[in-house]
Amino acid sequence: MFTSIAGRSVIVTGGTKGIGKGIARVFAKAGANVLITGRDEASAVAAAAELTALGDGTVTYLLGDISQKSHNEEMAATAIERNGGIDILCANAGIFPGAPFSTMSEADMDLVFDTNVKGTFLSVQSCLPALTDSSHGRIILTSSITGPVTGFPGWAHYGASKAAQLGFMRTAAIEFAHRGITVNAVLPGNIATEGLAEMGPEYRASMESSIPLRRLGEVDDIGNAALFFATDEAAYVTGQALIIDGGQILPESLAALEVTE
Repeated sequence: MFTSIAGRSVIVTGGTKGIGKGIARVFAKAGANVLITGRDEASAVAAAAELTALGDGTVTYLLGDISQKSHNEEMAATAIERNGGIDILCANAGIFPGAPFSTMSEADMDLVFDTNVKGTFLSVQSCLPALTDSSHGRIILTSSITGPVTGFPGWAHYGASKAAQLGFMRTAAIEFAHRGITVNAVLPGNIATEGLAEMGPEYRASMESSIPLRRLGEVDDIGNAALFFATDEAAYVTGQALIIDGGQILPESLAALEVTE
């Protein structure tokens, strides 16, 4: 049985939808007080109301652009004001617009790196003093299997940004160790999020056929992994990347899955 994290202060960037909302949901159900960030007010209002109803903790929101230093400073100050400090930062905000590398513009590159890499840097930097003051300081990054482990056409900038997060994680884990802060990452595979329904049932079926467990992951699967990294029991785990993909990266080809049927 893990030690309760009820009452701890958690920030989930990009927590108004998708994987971020799933992470926030798991922490809210565990009784934590969660601040979620995002850009769309309607999504933020709806997510905060829905998630607050799930647990003993509160879920509030803050709107802003994670790539801007001023927003990150406001985010840290807001969490301290509303929830009494910062114990856990889930640096989850990220974007993944597709673009073939041969025609990828400098603006395309900057947009992805500003959000996925610079946004991670700035959110951690802004929260670092409060995480140091906490006796349970945890930083949990949402990376991806795409980039660190696999590749996908059209996502050269995205894959590079997700690999960059892991390079940051390893050095940050060393730098922050004397502060009592751990730094780890979750690497999702194909996860069922709101946008997937728009792709249709055939697209989903084709994705599921490439996964040994024969199903897509749920956002709560990622949230549960993040929750583990945040527990007292994981206090000696730092600088680690945990893949949550239903075995997606294991087969050397689809033929390896067909053999098992």
